[in-house]
Amino acid sequence: MSTTPASSAFTPSGSTHMAIAEVDRIVVRGKDLCRDVIGQQSFTAYFLFLLTGETPSDNLVRVADATMVSLAEHGLVPSVQAARMTLAAAPDSVQGAVAAGLLGCGPVILGASETAGHLLIAMLAQAAQEDKTLEDIARERLQAFRAAKQALPGFGHPVHKLGDPRATKLIDLAKEWGVAGDHVRALQALASQVEGVYGRPFPMNVSAAIPAVLLDAGYPAGALKGIPLLARTASLVAHILEEQTRPIGFKLASAAEHAMTYDGPPVAR
Repeated sequence: MSTTPASSAFTPSGSTHMAIAEVDRIVVRGKDLCRDVIGQQSFTAYFLFLLTGETPSDNLVRVADATMVSLAEHGLVPSVQAARMTLAAAPDSVQGAVAAGLLGCGPVILGASETAGHLLIAMLAQAAQEDKTLEDIARERLQAFRAAKQALPGFGHPVHKLGDPRATKLIDLAKEWGVAGDHVRALQALASQVEGVYGRPFPMNVSAAIPAVLLDAGYPAGALKGIPLLARTASLVAHILEEQTRPIGFKLASAAEHAMTYDGPPVAR
């Protein structure tokens, strides 16, 4: 019989730092929700407090706020189309429509900021260990991406081919607010080497700027995907409200149908 203690994940009891609901109060991260939080914190500040358990700095609040505003709305992107078509098919399922819009969050759509952020973190860790400039490290990383035919997170955009104005704005704000630091420098090192490696301009998009400014402001790396998820949720709720009064969900489905041609095996008549 094994004497190795069971992992704490499988023990019948555990604990949480997050919150507890009592008869006369709700305690969140050590604060009385009604006495200490409601009416005293913005939602962005409260979100950051929930993540860290600490009162966020003013800079972190406004950087997080700016990144979410930059990402919330971008037209009829796949997440919005998925949500509106889901509501068209199930008008009573607002929650299902929102969920449908978020389920595709990954390294191509919405989740690219998380991937780009971990790339910047890895570059800085390498720079701390090796006697190389960030530009040299960036060039090596880019060459590896290209050789492996992997998408470069945070660069290129199907619409903003000359550069994503949101990325420029976020970097400019980070510098203006005195937040820009090592992660922004790592991103700028990447941007400076892209054309030399790929042989063509390949401007950064907002998904590269978001993690750079967030991480420099002290945002936790493990929650990077939370920013686009939270931001896009706000937009999805707005699109769903519009879908209820100005429906286009079935029009989107019809447009997809008309855009495709069948090239499968012919059927005998």
